[in-house]
Amino acid sequence: MTTYHSIAIIGAGLGGLTLARVLHLNGIESAVFDLDASPTARTQGGMLDLHVESGQRALRAAGLYDEFRALVHQGGEATRVLDKHATVLLAEDDDGDGSSERDRPEVNRRSLRDLLLNSLPDGTVRWGAKLTGARPLANGRHEVTLADGSTITTDLLIGADGAWSKVRPLLSDAKPLYSGLSFVELNLEDADTRHPRAAKLVGPGVLFALGNGKGLLGHRDTDGSLHIYVALQADADWSTSGAIDFSDAEKAKLALLESFADWHDDLRAIITDADGDLVPRPINALPIGHRWERVPGVTLLGDAAHVMSPFAGEGANLAMLDGAELAAAIVANPGRPEDALTQYEQALFPRSETAAADSADNLVMCFAPDSPQGLLDFFAEMRPPE
Repeated sequence: MTTYHSIAIIGAGLGGLTLARVLHLNGIESAVFDLDASPTARTQGGMLDLHVESGQRALRAAGLYDEFRALVHQGGEATRVLDKHATVLLAEDDDGDGSSERDRPEVNRRSLRDLLLNSLPDGTVRWGAKLTGARPLANGRHEVTLADGSTITTDLLIGADGAWSKVRPLLSDAKPLYSGLSFVELNLEDADTRHPRAAKLVGPGVLFALGNGKGLLGHRDTDGSLHIYVALQADADWSTSGAIDFSDAEKAKLALLESFADWHDDLRAIITDADGDLVPRPINALPIGHRWERVPGVTLLGDAAHVMSPFAGEGANLAMLDGAELAAAIVANPGRPEDALTQYEQALFPRSETAAADSADNLVMCFAPDSPQGLLDFFAEMRPPE
């Protein structure tokens, strides 16, 4: 069976949903296809800090800014930097007034996604729709094949389907490359009651504990849990080689602790006391400056266009801005999709290149031999003059 949609968005992440929402506000219908069976099929990660110039700007375009502000984690911008001895080198509170250009409030990713989903007409998102292939037709149209054997034809195909995008090959041969750094994601539930040592270390907001090319990066979630990433430099196949058995959480903890043998016991306890599974997350990135020649009827946004390491805090922010800007270009160029895509990509490429370069630089800074000194210097430069 083949169905036709004027605009088909592949991926119901924050970028794809922002695009669909802004189009909807302007009376333009789109269809979103996502491989997940439902909105709750998998976890959505922890907290995001939304930037004035990107994520917040996109939410204003989507008409959801006030609703977003109601979801903000009060106190979540507080920041603590520790060394491997658990010495607190920086402790900054969250001023919480939301008035400055540096306003970057923390919001739960799941709550933000739900806000966008609930703002769309019923049926906009087609769940359980896994793309298996896409090919060009005549006059800029494309055909998309789904895992259930059905097909879609569309005038405008937008790949919002993440780092390993199935739409990207229509535009580019580029693939994400391993950065040399891997995360292991873990959680500590009901932290104040069950994990008071870890709760005290993390504080009300964000934690950076760094040293010797590794670290513990975390934040407090709105439900009182701690969401932690254990970061270490490792070979590309480290998480799949069998060196650590991630199917057995207790064995994985013991293996990870070997890399943190000289760290303070309170920091090591974050690993020891973790609840549930430990999930490896290798950090991959597309080449800085990734771009493509204009191909009729198709474009990319978010991680599909510019996946980068998380060390500029721009991934979700840029994805949402991409969605809002692409929608604005479509609205501004009625009946002229190529003009819209050209306008969008001319702005997309330089801003994503700048963010990707910052992200790569910050990764090096955070895991340099003298860390966390580079991060302390960075925060000092960011601090407004008194």
